[in-house]
Amino acid sequence: MNLSFNILPIVQKEFRQIRRDVRGLLLLLLMPSFLLIMVGYALNFDVKHISLGFYCEDKSQASIRFIESFKHTEYFNVSIDINNRRDIDILLEEGTILAAIVIPNDFSKNIYSGREAVVQIIIDGANANTAATALGYIKTAVQNYSTKILIDNLTKQGIKFTTPVNPQPRLWYNPELKSSKFLIPGLFGMILMLVAVVSTSLSIVREKEQGTMEQIIVSPLKSHEIIVGKTIPYLLISLIATTFVLIMSALMFDVKIEGSIFLFYLATILFLLGALGQGLLISTFAKTQAVAFIVSILSSLLPTFLLSGFIFSIKNMPWWLQAITHIIPAKYYLVAVRAVMVKGVGMAAFGEQLVFLLIFCSLILVISTARMHKDISR
Repeated sequence: MNLSFNILPIVQKEFRQIRRDVRGLLLLLLMPSFLLIMVGYALNFDVKHISLGFYCEDKSQASIRFIESFKHTEYFNVSIDINNRRDIDILLEEGTILAAIVIPNDFSKNIYSGREAVVQIIIDGANANTAATALGYIKTAVQNYSTKILIDNLTKQGIKFTTPVNPQPRLWYNPELKSSKFLIPGLFGMILMLVAVVSTSLSIVREKEQGTMEQIIVSPLKSHEIIVGKTIPYLLISLIATTFVLIMSALMFDVKIEGSIFLFYLATILFLLGALGQGLLISTFAKTQAVAFIVSILSSLLPTFLLSGFIFSIKNMPWWLQAITHIIPAKYYLVAVRAVMVKGVGMAAFGEQLVFLLIFCSLILVISTARMHKDISR
């Protein structure tokens, strides 16, 4: 009871300061949603509408049907008929096309005679990931066309054709293979970490610069009471901002919580407490807002973006980088939030992640309290 009475004045003071700074409050509430929309649309791993050109030396019905087979899909944008083979190099250099297919003059002759018809695929490999995906799409389209011809030829001969193995894929959790289902939950970790760490560190350092922090330090309040009082307002504001981000992710990207909303907020609260504690810890070292801002960015945004599994697979990293990822809280938060939002599974699937988040937020708050106590004792 004494704790609640002691921290209440600090909480009220923080809310008054936040309320006075209307622009800062709007920034805290709306910036996460703005970042979600901007980054959510900018980051898109779905390779579609590939600019594809054809240089056809064989003006036959077979080659026309082959080209048409690429036009009835969202993966290709066939808008260029290349009249000169040398133009392929120019179009690739200019970036007008991503890939070109060369159809030789004996294409239809080989098809009708039962021989193998060879087509050349030329791809701009500057972006390796996009090029590999585009090549896979083109090979699949060519294979589908070849299979159709084979079936048609056998049917004409009265032979019933069946493939020895007929795969029937079933895609769980993300049937349409939308990259947004993977990226949007990951953005939660990056955005919330950034906003929580920066807001708390700047808030306290600003008070140091203005001299108002001295009034709190000379008060009879204990260091842990100051930490709790400083954390509660920003935790509540961060949770409101999280709710806004959830609404925007559902409206703008159709990414909703498939599982328990309670588990989502449980993981988010633990994650935010760790992020707020990190911001408080930075504020005990930083002397100016500029230093606090730089350290906050370096210690929150970069590790979350690079080492959490948000975009880059941790399994593909060198062993020493994989070792570092074990102390990145966003790594565990992303596993939990993706499990809840995309898979809709229960706590059994990410219980270990919640335990780590609990340990991390407890440790960081204890360290922040110790540092604050050291400042008060001076």
